[in-house]
Amino acid sequence: MLKQYKTISDVAGPLIFVKKTHPVGYAELVEIKMPDGTTKNGQVLDTSQDTVVVQVFEGTRGIDRSRTWVKFLGETIKLPVTKDLLGRILTGAGKPKDGGPELISDKKFEITGAAINPYSRKSPADFIQTGISTIDATNTLVRGQKLPIFSGSGLPHNEIALQIARQAKVPGTDGDFAVVFAAMGITNEEAQYFRKDFEQTGALKRAVVFLNLADDPAVERIITPRMALTAAEYLAYEENMHVLVILTDMTNYCESLREIGAAREEIPGRRGYPGYMYTDLASLYERAGMIKGKEGSVTQIPILTMVGDDITHPIPDLTGYITEGQIVLSRELHRKNIYPPVDILPSLSRLMNAGINKGQTRDDHKMVSDQLYANYAEGRDLRGLVAIVGEEALSDKDKRLLNFAGEVEDRFVRQDKNDNRSIFDTLQLSWDLFSMMPKKDLTRIKPEIKEKYYVGEEPGKEKPGVHAEAPLGEENTEEQNLKKAGKA
Repeated sequence: MLKQYKTISDVAGPLIFVKKTHPVGYAELVEIKMPDGTTKNGQVLDTSQDTVVVQVFEGTRGIDRSRTWVKFLGETIKLPVTKDLLGRILTGAGKPKDGGPELISDKKFEITGAAINPYSRKSPADFIQTGISTIDATNTLVRGQKLPIFSGSGLPHNEIALQIARQAKVPGTDGDFAVVFAAMGITNEEAQYFRKDFEQTGALKRAVVFLNLADDPAVERIITPRMALTAAEYLAYEENMHVLVILTDMTNYCESLREIGAAREEIPGRRGYPGYMYTDLASLYERAGMIKGKEGSVTQIPILTMVGDDITHPIPDLTGYITEGQIVLSRELHRKNIYPPVDILPSLSRLMNAGINKGQTRDDHKMVSDQLYANYAEGRDLRGLVAIVGEEALSDKDKRLLNFAGEVEDRFVRQDKNDNRSIFDTLQLSWDLFSMMPKKDLTRIKPEIKEKYYVGEEPGKEKPGVHAEAPLGEENTEEQNLKKAGKA
C-alpha cells in the first residue's frame, strides 16, 4: 500500500524536501496533492536517511508545507513506445501537443536508459548525407556518431537543424530513416516555427518532435532529451531504423542543471555549473551508437549556443570532450550573409574516415577534403597579410589562394536553405573550385586521382561526366546512363 506524507520541511525553487519517509528509490515518481485538490508530479532527486529531495515538474507555486500531501508511487518515469510515435508532436514530458490522442502502448521504456555494453558496441560506420556541403565533404557525419554544432546567440542554428532534419539520409541502405527532434527552453515563437516547418515540408511523417518551452518548469527540461533518446532507442533497436537525434539547445538544458543545483545549495563547479555536469552530459551523449546484431543505429547532433561566443565555456568544453568532433558556426560568415555559416577550419569530425572513400562515397573524398582545407586555410591567412602590405605585394600563387578562399565561401559554403546537395554534387563543386589552381599545386591529391577528376583549363582535357565514378558504390556505365536518360 502506498503511503502519503505530510512532512514537507522546506521548499526551494523547483524542489521540496520531505522528512521521515519509508525507503524510496532514486528517480522514483511522486504525486503531490495540493490544498485545493489539484495534483502535481515530481521525481526523487536525492535520498538520505532522514530527508528525500523531490523535484516538482510543474513548479512549487502554491505548495503549503503543512497542508500538502506527498505520495511516492514506487516506479520511475517511462515513455510508452510504439511506431505510432512517428508523425507526433509532444511536450517535453511526452504528452501530446498536436491535438492527437494519448500515446497508448503495451511497451514502456524507462527514460534513464541503459549504457551500451562496450563489448556489444559496434564502431560507427556508413556515411549520412545531410545535403550541406560543409558537413558532407569536410566534416562528414557517420552513422552512430555524436557530432555537436557549436553556435552562438543570433546565429541560424535552428534553420540548420531543420534543414538537416528534412534532408538527412543514409544513401545506399535499405533501412528506414527517422528523425527525433527535441527542443529545450525555446520561445513560443520558435516552437510555432518548428511545428510549421515540419508540417509544411512533410518532414513530420518520419519524425518525432518534443517541444519544451521556456516558461515550462526547469525540471521538465531535464527529462526532455531523455524522452527523445528513449524514443530513438526504441525506433533503432526494436524497429531497426536509422535514427538521427537533434537536441537543441543544450545550453538551456545546462542552465536548468545549474538552477536545480542552486536550489539544492550545492557547491558549484566551473562558472557556477554543477560539478557533475560532465557526468550528466555524458549520460545523454553516450546513448548514441550502434549495437552488434542490430540493424538500427542512433546518431546524435546536439546543438548548443556558446555563451559570449566563448568555446572554452564549460558547456562547449565538456561537450567537446565527450563527443566526436564539432561543427562550429562563424559570426563573421553570418555577417557576410552566408548561409549556413559553418567555419571549416575549427570544425572537425573525428570519425569521418570511417564513412568515406571508395564503396561509401567516392575514391577522391578524403583527398578533396584535405586539399580544400589546406588551400582555404592558406587563403584565410593571406587576408591578414593583405590588410598590411596590400594585394599588389602578393605573388601569383598567393593571389590565387586568396581568390580561392573567397570562392569557397561564396560557392561551397553558401547554399540555399532548401538546397539538398548530393555528395557527388559537392565533390564536383570542389573540383570546379580546384580548377582555379594549377594541377601541380594540388599537392594533397594523388596524380591518378587528379587525372581522373581535374577540370582545369588544360588542352585536350574533358570535364568528367558520365565516365566519372559514381558515388556510393554505384556502377556508372554508359549503358546505365542511357537507361537513366530513357534511351535504353
